[in-house]
Amino acid sequence: MPEPLAKANPNTPDAPVFAEPWQAQAFALAVALHERGLFTWSEWAQALSREVSRPDAAPDGSDYYRHWLAALETLIAQKGVAGSELVDGIAASWQRAAHATPHGQPISLENDPERG
Repeated sequence: MPEPLAKANPNTPDAPVFAEPWQAQAFALAVALHERGLFTWSEWAQALSREVSRPDAAPDGSDYYRHWLAALETLIAQKGVAGSELVDGIAASWQRAAHATPHGQPISLENDPERG
């Protein structure tokens, strides 16, 4: 019987590519924004490289997708799509919505008790 994915050896071909669903979503978002022409792959590579080269980056790369998100936030701010205040506000709204959503139900921004 094969091992469960959560315990899969990361060095095997069948190991999961993403440790958590949000990482796959962040990856897909970067691809979609590139495909829509928001940034070039060179711009993306430079932004991501700056993030993963930060002195506080985990030596084992375990925070790679956190840097991925930071690079996305930087690029969407530079391109005038959304500044950090808007991104932080939406992130806080999602957190409140997650806490207000009953277990097992989909999280929706409409569940944010502070949303007006």
